[in-house]
Amino acid sequence: MGLVYRLFARPILALQDSEKVHLRTLKILRIMCSNPITRLPLKFLYKPKKKLEIDLFGHEYSHPFGLAAGMDKKAEALVGWETIGLGFIEVGGITQHEQDGNPKPRMFRSSSSRSLINRMGFNNPGSEKMAFTLQSHYEKHGKPKVPLWINLGKSKSTALDQSHTDYATSFERLWEYGDVFVINVSSPNTPNLRELQNDESLAKIIDSCQVINRMLAEKHNSSLKPILVKIAPELTDVQLETIVNTAMSCNCDGIVATNTTTSRPKSNSQSEQLVFEQKGGLSGKPLANKSTDFIKKIYSLTDGKWPIIGVGGIMNSDDAWEKITAGASLIQAYSGFVFEGAGLTKSVVNGLSKKLKQNGLSNISEAIGLSHKRNGD
Repeated sequence: MGLVYRLFARPILALQDSEKVHLRTLKILRIMCSNPITRLPLKFLYKPKKKLEIDLFGHEYSHPFGLAAGMDKKAEALVGWETIGLGFIEVGGITQHEQDGNPKPRMFRSSSSRSLINRMGFNNPGSEKMAFTLQSHYEKHGKPKVPLWINLGKSKSTALDQSHTDYATSFERLWEYGDVFVINVSSPNTPNLRELQNDESLAKIIDSCQVINRMLAEKHNSSLKPILVKIAPELTDVQLETIVNTAMSCNCDGIVATNTTTSRPKSNSQSEQLVFEQKGGLSGKPLANKSTDFIKKIYSLTDGKWPIIGVGGIMNSDDAWEKITAGASLIQAYSGFVFEGAGLTKSVVNGLSKKLKQNGLSNISEAIGLSHKRNGD
């Protein structure tokens, strides 16, 4: 199915506006999975048969491959992502206040380099409406059968010195619906957001969310919700070490590496150059090595004892294997689904299963950080 998508569907989609294609695809997935008659063939075609179970953050994942934030900002196709076999789903980013995002056009793609550039600007319904959406979904369909992650961002209208209130408010409104929360301080498309990656600002945001976390866990007689932080790939080694130390000292449960990049690869054609000249964050294949390098650095900094979520440029099982052996416990894709289609999940999971056998491993957990272990790091 992946070959059919690449040969026929992708060239047709490439002729259309990127954001409109994105929205149509979400709508089609939602409609196709709205009833069991059309849902069954999708499950048969795309859901992986292999199990690569891993326990993390108090949940069992059937395999380590999930959906990255940004693909389904408004949680419109939760049943669809379950149907095509994702191991977990991350929705958002969600801010305290509803916002339209940046002016259109704001999403661009280069098929030749398998890269996307977006400057969406956290367009989302706001945390109050998102809470209502998730409550309605749970009442109609029940809780998702895979872990649901929620990505939290800062409203553009909120001053930087009030960022902690923005994040904490959204966290409180959405706490009961999410299984894992990701504090996003690394999007390049909200002015000055990346300044929040300094130790003092980041600690204030995390601490504010942890206060809410403890209060609601006690109120609901529940365990604390895992909180992760998502970082940018432009950090220096010193900045990276500071963020890791700050997040760990604030009892963050892990880190997501990485968000999109503001750097650009060398273009090989005029059409590529036109895309690369656009402002915004770049994701896709050109980000793969940079995000993997960050995973390796974080794994070494933490002696492999702190969960890392690898995202950036995963297009096949080889890319996924590189990130896992570099130190990622779980992995995510966004651009990969744009360029490889819905069959990516099955391809990645089946490919990882083969690599486990080739390396004489019995479970996916044994592969985490394998490259460090073999190199004696």
